[in-house]
Amino acid sequence: MRVIFILLCTLGMAIPAYALELQGEPVQGGLMFGQVPPGTEVRLDLQQVIVSDDGRFVIGFGRDETGSRSLSVHYPADNRTEVRTLQVMPREYDIEHVDGLPPRTVTPDPEAAERIREERHLVANAKARRARQADYAAGFEWPDHGRISGVYGSQRILNGEPRSPHYGVDVAAPTGTLVMAPAPGTITLAHPDLYFSGGTIILDHGHGLSSSFLHLSEILVEVGQQVKTGDPIARIGMTGRATGPHLDWRMSWLNRRVDPQLLVGPMPQP
Repeated sequence: MRVIFILLCTLGMAIPAYALELQGEPVQGGLMFGQVPPGTEVRLDLQQVIVSDDGRFVIGFGRDETGSRSLSVHYPADNRTEVRTLQVMPREYDIEHVDGLPPRTVTPDPEAAERIREERHLVANAKARRARQADYAAGFEWPDHGRISGVYGSQRILNGEPRSPHYGVDVAAPTGTLVMAPAPGTITLAHPDLYFSGGTIILDHGHGLSSSFLHLSEILVEVGQQVKTGDPIARIGMTGRATGPHLDWRMSWLNRRVDPQLLVGPMPQP
């Protein structure tokens, strides 16, 4: 009996333990954070998902995503695959009217349109970094405090003309107010004057998840610099297409625009 007991214990220790852990909800504009055993392969539909050496991963859902998504988790140890169906929950979005913008920023002339195309490539390249380090795992904080003057997903009417939705959360604050890093990461763009967004920073948090900070009056970091949560990175301004000083904080996972406010909750009271 003792031999059988030892054999059973040995077999038990050899059996790998599988545990797919998910945090967050599959909601439009939302993120879900996962944990799997190291070496596991993860896909969201056909998209391969980056998994860090310690088994962390993140997935996201765009503003207008609907229906179900298939999360496939493959465990190479025994060639087993687990599939979970994620039903994306819809949201309702506000309609936001923004008046008083310079006409050239609402309907750019041909010369400006070419500049905008070039800048979009610049921004896309800055967001293309796919670091395996999961800096986002440290969690997120508000990059500054103030009145929320614009929210994610709202349909924007600019000078009376319907335009693309707003993909960030706007925080109104005086020009010169410090902007802090909401989470650790690496600076991939630090540009003083993009056409629409003016002074702009992009901060990579790993695994294709990045933050963008728009309309800045001063940039305090440079490309390649690593920052920690709470490090000063810029000052608030009203550069680019803006009618008053504020921070426009946006986040993307790969090519999906996600809602920063879902990560940080209500604005702290002064």
